[in-house]
Amino acid sequence: MNINKSNIKLKISILHTIILTFISVSVFGQIFDSEQNPLSVKWRQIHSNGFTLVYPTELEKEAQRMVNTIGHIYPYVGQTLIRQKTSIPIVFQNRGTIANGFVQLAPKKVQFYTTPPQQFDSQDWLNNLAVHELRHVAQFDKMTGGKAHPFPEEIYFAYMGLSIPTWFFEGDAVNSETSLTNVGRGRQPSWIMPFRTSLLSEKKFSYSKAYFGSDKDQTPGYYQLGYLMVANLKKEFGESIQDSLLTAIHDSPLRLYPFSQSLKKFTGNSTKKYYLKMVAQLENEWAKQDKLNKSESYKSLNRPAKYASNYFLPTELANKHILALKQTKAETATFVSIDERKNEKELFKIGYQEQPWFSYGNGKLIWDEIRFDPRYRQRSYSVICIYDFEKQTKRQLTFKTRLFSPTISGDGKKIVAVQIDLSNRCNLVELDPQTGKINKTYPNPENFILQTPALNIDGSQLCWISVNEKGKSLWLQDKTGNITQLISETTQQLSRPTFIGDEIAFNAHISGIDNIYNINPSTKKITALTAAKYGAFNPSLTTDCQSIIFNNYKVMGYEISKTPISPKETQENHFVYFGAAADKQENNNIFKNIPDSIYQSKPYQPLAHLFNFHSVSPTIDEDDRLGLYLKSNDLLNILDFSAGIDYYSDLRKIAYSAGFSFKGLYPILNAKFTNRPRTGFYRLGNAVNQANWRENHLELKASVPLNFSAYQHNYSFLAELGTSYTQRNFAPKEAMLFNKTIKFPLNYKFGFSHSTRTTERDIAPKWAQIVNLSYFNQPFDKRLTGDLFAVESAFYFPGLAKNHSLMASFNYQESSGALKFNTEINTVYGYGQINAKSELKNTLLLNYRFPIAFPDAEIGSLAYIRNLRGGVFSHYENIGLETNLTQPKTFGVELRSSINLLRYQPIVDLGARVVFVNKIYNQNPILELLFNYSF
Repeated sequence: MNINKSNIKLKISILHTIILTFISVSVFGQIFDSEQNPLSVKWRQIHSNGFTLVYPTELEKEAQRMVNTIGHIYPYVGQTLIRQKTSIPIVFQNRGTIANGFVQLAPKKVQFYTTPPQQFDSQDWLNNLAVHELRHVAQFDKMTGGKAHPFPEEIYFAYMGLSIPTWFFEGDAVNSETSLTNVGRGRQPSWIMPFRTSLLSEKKFSYSKAYFGSDKDQTPGYYQLGYLMVANLKKEFGESIQDSLLTAIHDSPLRLYPFSQSLKKFTGNSTKKYYLKMVAQLENEWAKQDKLNKSESYKSLNRPAKYASNYFLPTELANKHILALKQTKAETATFVSIDERKNEKELFKIGYQEQPWFSYGNGKLIWDEIRFDPRYRQRSYSVICIYDFEKQTKRQLTFKTRLFSPTISGDGKKIVAVQIDLSNRCNLVELDPQTGKINKTYPNPENFILQTPALNIDGSQLCWISVNEKGKSLWLQDKTGNITQLISETTQQLSRPTFIGDEIAFNAHISGIDNIYNINPSTKKITALTAAKYGAFNPSLTTDCQSIIFNNYKVMGYEISKTPISPKETQENHFVYFGAAADKQENNNIFKNIPDSIYQSKPYQPLAHLFNFHSVSPTIDEDDRLGLYLKSNDLLNILDFSAGIDYYSDLRKIAYSAGFSFKGLYPILNAKFTNRPRTGFYRLGNAVNQANWRENHLELKASVPLNFSAYQHNYSFLAELGTSYTQRNFAPKEAMLFNKTIKFPLNYKFGFSHSTRTTERDIAPKWAQIVNLSYFNQPFDKRLTGDLFAVESAFYFPGLAKNHSLMASFNYQESSGALKFNTEINTVYGYGQINAKSELKNTLLLNYRFPIAFPDAEIGSLAYIRNLRGGVFSHYENIGLETNLTQPKTFGVELRSSINLLRYQPIVDLGARVVFVNKIYNQNPILELLFNYSF
């Protein structure tokens, strides 16, 4: 078997991966995002206390509030890490509709996505972001000393990713948002619910599975794992334990598993042993809570799931079928109808949502979806879609809107939604169900964050949730137009109110477990409607008005259950709060006494801040050459710049290069200049000679990448034009034989792709079409003739079973002159190890891939095996051109596995492929070892 070249490739790939573990993937790569805003966005800035806030002009009021807040709270946030001051820019992004936030190095910055979510904590969204993300700033400063000397940000960032598990970073930040405020996710039973459910269901997960997740089961998530681990550490070892751990890692960096070793130093337990010890404590505490709660069991109205599955927002239709939004590890978001025998009928799939949401009334189904700007991906919209059951048609009702949680009245005549504008102004708006036009805006003078409105049957009454720094409230506008605050500000996680006749059902965790409650608007008396063991959510009234259908959480996810409308005994709150010790150690409400100063703001000119040097880092290029580069990325991702050297080990010489990518315009402009060594062989007389020279090479490229989405479909287009100029410096002898310049050869590319959304268990999209056209010619240099035209394509189809994939790829090229022997199309497996018998013209590649198993197997600290995947292939070459190639040129099998190595976050794709070669080539089978990774 021919394995020599494959082994060499494997060694190179391993070396490549080890180096890339410590550096960025490419010269212009960024860890979090590299997307832009339109140039039409106008920016301002405020400087105070080491912070620089950069924000769109519409957010002036919010920026003034937050500069006061951030400067005031940072000493409290960083106190237990002994970090009282910092210096960092904070960029406010308001064009998007997905709530988020992050801190990064390379370049060092904080990013706030300011649009508040429709279901989160019982406090102001930006306040919550501030305390959580500032804790990350304190963590980073603790590890780096808060200084850059000289430009090591990428190295620092990579080292932190290698030495400290992600669960610790996020768990520590959640602990801060919980212990430093009166709210925080650590106080929410629903947030920790998956962990509690798995333990009480006697489904204990290994440390790796709890950390890295599963393609099979509903796992806690590393945020939840981290919060519970950190809270337990603070309880047992005091408020300084995080500082002690990070200090020990900083002081002794060159160790295998530095976090686990440091944890063992202070606690006597390795990470895994401490996890198992904590799980035993959790199980004991939650078992006690379970005994105190008087829970009821509810029959499931959906079929048992083989893997994690959620049936969100169940609603009974007139025919007694149940409508639900189904999402599983193997299926994307799909509306399904479930009959009384639990048979499911798929209606249609939808696109990405900010949270699972829909509303139904009188044969009309409405929901919201996210739509991204095709070019400037920092800008997105939340639009409303509608489906007519009678006509069996769906359509997008609004365009380029920022509308969330639309609700339709029971008679289908009125729609109300939450609208959030670019200044974070929040209102309820009423829309026409036919045109999507806004007919009415409801006043919200206090500018509370508004969430999940609901209309009654005839649309005469409206209820909703509001959020401010004091907590959540439930409101009602009655038939006369009067507005009443039914529940005043509370830290209860009030969510998704719905009308039950003249009363209102809603979700809360009054008993320490999320359940469904009911409030009488006249008396404001609250009664319980469910007593679920783990959690009950999303009630809706049945068509006979005698019962509610709701989500009952179980070990595999959100199931569907039903119960008569019957008030139950109100239970005491037995919530197990694991952050109690941290509360006593830290300031419990850092948002008291926030200053109200007015800071001077001034315009921020993006083009004046294009250069922001942050790192000198090792790199590897596409030919596995080691290099060292100085890198710059501006705060708004407009310009990426790098300059450095690469070592050509085969020539033992150095190349120098500098390049940039300017992404502010509609086309992305790239340029790169390289001074590099080259070598070549030529025949002169009967002798073969070697020529060595240096050349200056300039590459220029303009590209327009466009991406669209509609429901479950994603589309992309790429138009690209590139050229180059090469000036060669030959020795006098070779200068007479070779061209000294290569003047502006052109390459043109156009690509189109369409795919449907994929799931965690999918090998590839169920349906996808990809076509790329390329053309190369040399119109400006008459000494160099020839051109090359290439077509590459790939078509994906569903396989024989769920999550199987069949890919058919046909590729064609026609070349001449100096480009005659270039290869620009996909080749058969093993191509580089088979002696060619003819010029390559086309290929047909047939690949069938399928999942074999999802073992979630932990092999000590060595590896966590997520899945096993198999594949078979049959590849053809020069079809229709050679009669003796009626059989495939190569065929064979492959086996792959996605694993986490050494308990590190990157997912490694490891496998092997056996390639059998057509008998006319007289070639032994080829063994190819496969190695790849992703974050």
